[in-house]
Amino acid sequence: MKITKALPLAVLASLSLALTACGGSAPTPAASGGIEVPDIPAATEVGEGEGEVNIIAWAGFVEDGSTNPEADWVSEFEDQTGCVVNRKVGATSDEMVQLMRTGEYDLVSASGDASLRLIAGGDVAPINTDLIPNFGNIVDGLKGQIYDTLNGKSYGVPIGRGANVLMYNTEAVPEAPDSWEATWDPSSEYAGEIMAYDSPIFIADAAVYLMATQPELGITNPYALDKEQLAAAVELLKGQNEIAGEYWNDALKAVSSISSGTAALGTGWQVIVNIAQADGGTVESVLPKEGATGWSDTWMLAAETENPNCAYKWMDWASSAEVNAQIAQNFGMAPANALACEGSTKNEEHCATFHATDEEYYKQVWMWTTPVEECIDGRTDATCTNYQEWTKAWTEIKG
Repeated sequence: MKITKALPLAVLASLSLALTACGGSAPTPAASGGIEVPDIPAATEVGEGEGEVNIIAWAGFVEDGSTNPEADWVSEFEDQTGCVVNRKVGATSDEMVQLMRTGEYDLVSASGDASLRLIAGGDVAPINTDLIPNFGNIVDGLKGQIYDTLNGKSYGVPIGRGANVLMYNTEAVPEAPDSWEATWDPSSEYAGEIMAYDSPIFIADAAVYLMATQPELGITNPYALDKEQLAAAVELLKGQNEIAGEYWNDALKAVSSISSGTAALGTGWQVIVNIAQADGGTVESVLPKEGATGWSDTWMLAAETENPNCAYKWMDWASSAEVNAQIAQNFGMAPANALACEGSTKNEEHCATFHATDEEYYKQVWMWTTPVEECIDGRTDATCTNYQEWTKAWTEIKG
């Protein structure tokens, strides 16, 4: 049994909260970014540890054995470095941003929406990746992305990633689908049995589908929508609202619905599929031909950290093959370190399930990112809609 199939319920429940507010980037690297950010210098060396490091993280990222005796990569770090790890579990990206701005924390496992806000607000510092030896083993597809790299500077150390897949109950959907069409078509035979993700960021899923089916709209990045493009996505989502059986942001509920057949198909995460299968559910998943959205997280360093040495030591430790594998398997995602896929059958199977080193797979995945007025698709003659506008639209969509 893969460890993802035995993911602790507490971790899965908090994962729902974590990903509700996650963010990321388009699948292609951001060469320079077009967003003005404060000029904060990066560290030039790592010295002796200060004695502690204070981390805000999603549940499952920083474990000392107290939640699950088999999940402990903190104790050895403390023994080796003398840096005591003080962890605060974050519930949402909004909370993490607020906590980082108190000045009480050194590191955060930031999702893409939080990272852009933290960078633009001057709350986090650029990372000198030369001081993190394990950074060299991070998969190329997670380097240089808009959510942690702006104006040629890296602001984060990748932790892992995952796609928002089309999951389906094989008893209700006996023939494997290859498209999102059945979840958007007003005449879908699965009307009333479709699951949709409950978050404004789900507007990007509609945009991905429109990119493939209505190219005349000119959408080239699902997070860079002008008012007309947003209106088209909203129209599609309002149509889906008529055929959706349920909206979800609770992964445990999603497992129950797709396993029982209450839902026939819909948007989900691979870890949900794994757990459903482990519980005997007839559930499979596919990355549809139109592509999909996805998510990624990174370690980010507070600009005013009082413990920079311990923080850098943690980022390198957590990025090692052994520890990154443990984090990824405990949380249910693809590890960032390619070497985390080696060394054991468990590692190999986990990485195969999550397509960890399959860049062709992730080229089809648009990592979540918070939409901003500066169009991140490269347009300079247009103004794009921001997250506040998406939030207002989502309320309108759901009625």
